[in-house]
Amino acid sequence: MASGWWPWRRCCSWRPAARSPGPGSPGRAGPPGTLSAADAGAQGTGRKGLRMSQMSYFNLVKSLTSAFPHRYSMSRFHHMTSAACCCSKTQSGEKYTDPFKLGWRDLNGLYEDIRKELLISTTELKEMSEYYFDGKGKAFRPIIVVLMARACNIHHNNSRDVQASQRSIALIAEMIHTASLVHDDVLDDASSRRGKHTVNKIWGEQKAVLAGDLILSAASIALARIGNTTVISILTQVIEDLVRGEFLQLGSKENENERFAHYLEKTFKKTASLIANSCKAVSVLGCPDPVVHEIAYQYGKNVGIAFQLIDDVLDFTSCSDQMGKPTSADLKLGLATGPVLFACQQFPEMNAMIMRRFSLPGDVDRARQYVLQSDGVQQTTYLAQRYCHEAVREISKLRPSPERDALIQLSEIVLTRDK
Repeated sequence: MASGWWPWRRCCSWRPAARSPGPGSPGRAGPPGTLSAADAGAQGTGRKGLRMSQMSYFNLVKSLTSAFPHRYSMSRFHHMTSAACCCSKTQSGEKYTDPFKLGWRDLNGLYEDIRKELLISTTELKEMSEYYFDGKGKAFRPIIVVLMARACNIHHNNSRDVQASQRSIALIAEMIHTASLVHDDVLDDASSRRGKHTVNKIWGEQKAVLAGDLILSAASIALARIGNTTVISILTQVIEDLVRGEFLQLGSKENENERFAHYLEKTFKKTASLIANSCKAVSVLGCPDPVVHEIAYQYGKNVGIAFQLIDDVLDFTSCSDQMGKPTSADLKLGLATGPVLFACQQFPEMNAMIMRRFSLPGDVDRARQYVLQSDGVQQTTYLAQRYCHEAVREISKLRPSPERDALIQLSEIVLTRDK
């Protein structure tokens, strides 16, 4: 089933055939599987955590995805305003090539500047800390941050310049992200990332942990140098969320309704919090309006959750060469992600495998087959699309600009990427 559906997904996003809006549809009070604006962890920007409605979380998600027929039209992803396509005119009427080219205008020398922050005299520690700052990453987070900075600045006072402090947030976001990758690889005993050996495989686990700590400390120093206590508070929340998200990943829930809420909360804390709070930080630096801060946060949160949902899909649909890391890695780590949780609704026998974290011989292969025989991949992708719709709805509240339109297009890129 998945094999026949997947090839066209890479070149075009999809949406359900037109019908009246269901729960969580644009125009309704809440987005996909949430109580308010696409919550999957923190309500608003505080620490309130995930709240459950009277309808269980998983049943709400099920109702969203089952409320539509399983035949989807293959039109391009769009919202109430059409997303800009590559090399087309934006909604603001200005022409540009793609969001990454637009964002890189403010990121020239990104990795060189990060390496300057890592002032290390020890040769080995310097080599370890700079290992992933080789310019071969996607720089997805810095791109979003500088585009959001420009979009908010234009919205506030039509300023088309990115402040030095806003650009620093882009560097800091990439440093925090990279430090978390180094630590994750130690916890997961990963052997490859971005098509090369991991830090822990080359230098050992103990040194890898220290290298990750060093990158985090350098990011903290750069953050303190900005001198804005509100921004410092916003971004230190990210580090707390990363730790709490890792603890959530180490645990599991027996009840399948709680299990899905647990999964989405973990997804927010481990992935989306960094994007959401980085977007909020640059909005605070460029605009005094709390409404704009919330728009930036909600956009980042929704795109971040969608990004991770698609990452979980790609773990089942892409090959190792495309991903730059082994596929089926989550199952091998005992993790039940979105495609597995949806597949479990069609194959209840997966419950036992989930609870024992796929630890018996043959569990990983059987679980993978169940997922590919089910509509778990499609349902997870559709849920990601709902989060992207909500991201577009939020960012569309800002004044039109090429950067705002690029952020709209990035939500499409999140859905259609294949690595």
